[in-house]
Amino acid sequence: MASPNTLVNLDAMIIRADFAQIAENENSYESITGISVQDFSNGMTGRLIRKPDFQRETNHWKPEQVVSLLECFANGDLIPSVILWKSSTYLFVIDGGHRLSVLKAWVEDDYGDGPTSKKYFGDSISANQKKAAEKTRKLVTEKIGSFQHFKLKLENNQLEPIITSMLTRVLPVQWVKGDVDKAEASFFKINTQGTPLDQIEQALLEYRKRPFAIAARAIIRAGKGHKYWYMFAPEAIERIESVAKTLHLKLFEPEVSTPIKTLDLPLGGAKGIRAALQIIIDYLGIACITLTQKNNKIDFGSDDTTGEQTLEVLKKAERLTSRITGNEKGSLGLHPAIYYYGPSGIHSSPLFLGTAQFISEKLANNDNQFFKSFTMKRSVIEEVLISHKELIATILQKLGSNKRVNSYAALINQIYKAAKDEKPITDEDLVDWSGLSGKIFVGNEKTTGIGFSDESKSKVFIHTTLKTAPKCPICEGYIDIPKSLSYDHVTRVEDGGLGSVKNLQLTHPYCNQSIKN
Repeated sequence: MASPNTLVNLDAMIIRADFAQIAENENSYESITGISVQDFSNGMTGRLIRKPDFQRETNHWKPEQVVSLLECFANGDLIPSVILWKSSTYLFVIDGGHRLSVLKAWVEDDYGDGPTSKKYFGDSISANQKKAAEKTRKLVTEKIGSFQHFKLKLENNQLEPIITSMLTRVLPVQWVKGDVDKAEASFFKINTQGTPLDQIEQALLEYRKRPFAIAARAIIRAGKGHKYWYMFAPEAIERIESVAKTLHLKLFEPEVSTPIKTLDLPLGGAKGIRAALQIIIDYLGIACITLTQKNNKIDFGSDDTTGEQTLEVLKKAERLTSRITGNEKGSLGLHPAIYYYGPSGIHSSPLFLGTAQFISEKLANNDNQFFKSFTMKRSVIEEVLISHKELIATILQKLGSNKRVNSYAALINQIYKAAKDEKPITDEDLVDWSGLSGKIFVGNEKTTGIGFSDESKSKVFIHTTLKTAPKCPICEGYIDIPKSLSYDHVTRVEDGGLGSVKNLQLTHPYCNQSIKN
């Protein structure tokens, strides 16, 4: 599977619509036999094409695959037919969404970063998406030429075979006959035989109207893109988009690049769609932990018809997030480099989700003393997490992937309890608490190459910069300056403290507004 960083996002090219909102049409068969680039430049057919709103995002092709499709189109090579279904209003794409999206992207010179994409995605176009778009545009220009370049030559009567081919060829069309149920059944049958759906895509399709799926899709695009929540009342829509944008910014900004050259790191890692969606869904489940249920899954709840369930899930995620980052009164401001990133500077979802679960369980249990006692021993806990980062990474590798989050939540809880009880914490303790006694051997890193890898550069950068990173004078824990910073009076105002430079210190929000008060 291609890296998410190299995939071209063409999701804005074809508008989504809901099968269920379309009235059935007795004449569900049309006579259109092909679709050309002209249909997307000045034809009516292109304006009628839609894809089902539950279709996965159109972002599974690399730049080379986009160019290959255009080359096949120009050279007259065989291209599979596009399969459509006609409702009373639109022409729905049952199969061939990527092919049609590529043609429209070529016409609009929009490979995920053009006017249509900017309007669709708003401010949530990632640097990787822009990079993939630029690479695609460059390859298209080199190997084929742009649509605007072709048009200019045509206007000046500078005809070439490739121009004639690109502007006159059509993608063949086949039709699904029948009603809405037949169209949906055909869609699922066809789309599970081609590029297989991964587990997260399958879950999003199966439970697409449940709160976790709607909330996750809102967060991943910061409330932009296709509005899977469009059926709710305007007030619910506005609130969902507002909270989703806030969570997106807190979890996935700023964008991370390698090698790491800053300690301003996103809590949730890179915002590549697939990995980020899995993290978001797991995070939402953790945020919804209750006394009777460890966490919830994407199938949690029933179909949301009002938006209330989705908003409840988002609010719980917002509550948890405000405890681990941000400038709210109760924010611990946990430093990502310490809590969520592994020894090589790579984001670790088990570390992030396990830490979130550790905090969420305390909230669910109404452990009112936890935040104070954690803060009092925070420097000890962080020293353990930093000095034993290699061992913790090894422990997680030894555990099965489905056990890592729960195991790490339990491990950091043991570290917290030992620190609270002022007990020393050794390598043997960490291994024993993880249930891996006798199964771990920690050796030295072996290097065979002469160059420095991105992981090595990131590792040394984090290790070096943490030595001089600011610490909170109240708890001695590290401060995540860009995300969680409070300006505190050394001598409180109530005790006569003034607003002078000498009486100002930088602290965690919780330490300033809760511990001191």
